[in-house]
Amino acid sequence: MSISIPLNTTLQYSSSSPSFHLPSLSLFSPIHSTTAVSVTGTRQRCLRMVTSCVSNAQKSNQNGATDAVSVVGREQIRLGLPSKGRMAADSLDLLKDCQLFVKQVNPRQYVAQIPQLPNTEVWFQRPKDIVRKLLSGDLDLGIVGLDIVSEFGQGNEDLIIVHEALNFGDCHLSLAIPNYGIFENIKSLKELAQMPQWTAERPLRVATGFTYLGPKFMKDNGIKHVSFSTADGALEAAPAMGIADAILDLVSSGTTLKENNLKEIEGGIVLESQAALVASRRALTERKGALETVHEILERLEAHLKADGQFTVVANMRGTDAEEVAERVKTQSSLSGLQGPTISPVYCKRDGKISIEYYAIVICVPKKALYESVQQLRAVGGSGVLVSPLTYIFDEETPRWSQLLSNLGL
Repeated sequence: MSISIPLNTTLQYSSSSPSFHLPSLSLFSPIHSTTAVSVTGTRQRCLRMVTSCVSNAQKSNQNGATDAVSVVGREQIRLGLPSKGRMAADSLDLLKDCQLFVKQVNPRQYVAQIPQLPNTEVWFQRPKDIVRKLLSGDLDLGIVGLDIVSEFGQGNEDLIIVHEALNFGDCHLSLAIPNYGIFENIKSLKELAQMPQWTAERPLRVATGFTYLGPKFMKDNGIKHVSFSTADGALEAAPAMGIADAILDLVSSGTTLKENNLKEIEGGIVLESQAALVASRRALTERKGALETVHEILERLEAHLKADGQFTVVANMRGTDAEEVAERVKTQSSLSGLQGPTISPVYCKRDGKISIEYYAIVICVPKKALYESVQQLRAVGGSGVLVSPLTYIFDEETPRWSQLLSNLGL
């Protein structure tokens, strides 16, 4: 007997009634399709396959699989990255700066590799799907904005922030109102809430794409008469169109708000956001190699981010000994470095003999203090000043690693 099953047939599973359904498919009569695969064997063989799937699904359902997905079953660690937009480009650039090169064979593919982390796969997803798949167990790590983590994670304890400040994607979620009409003199959230216009029959109408954080923020601030309408993009037009009184949206520079005659108000900021490295608590504690991989990624991130905007300054200085040179250097406020200046002898050869007349000073200074530091070095006798950007600063141990272990109870 030959049973033909179309390639696009999907096994449908219901968690409320644990069983599978084969849409438009009979196990007892052949189906004719030009895209069909002929499966040779008896109908009992096919029935055993479906019965086995149902049995496994029932066991998973009984074990609470819908609430706490097991992380066993695959060896590769999955890192979710934004699939498009500025966040996507900045994420790849950051990893590249940390010597973690994402290799994507085909730009249309949603999966890639990082040769420096051979046990890790990269999956390109929408930011909100990264959070959802961290919760479902389909991803183990992800780079995503804190606003998305808060909106779609909704305080779930399985999400753990590994690094909360990756130095890109900076913005804040804020309430904005028109700067004209009845709102012209409203400057704070308290004043907005006390406006007599808002009643149960005519609440404050807020347009937003943040349907979890918005109502939560209003409730936490004791604002009762408020309603929300969902929208994605071009929220700034909603008040002018008369379909909303205010908007709750992400703000970077605030230019778009001003151009649409909107203003932020005191107390109206819901949260500050930027890109963060997020992980599944279950994955870190249960998946083999996940914690070690996170440790390496975190160390690379910390070393790069700490060095970002820092410069190494090297200069030669005449002196009788290292201590005397150190005393002169320490009189200048900008020459303290990370822990103090490094001073070492410069060995010169004069008349066939080795002598020490100069000492090399090495300090680390931030970009904004660079010129001032060079001037101060010159003031105490420094010459031949060399400046080069720092790439990495590795600490003995990253503070965030210790904090992560503490959060995991390890």
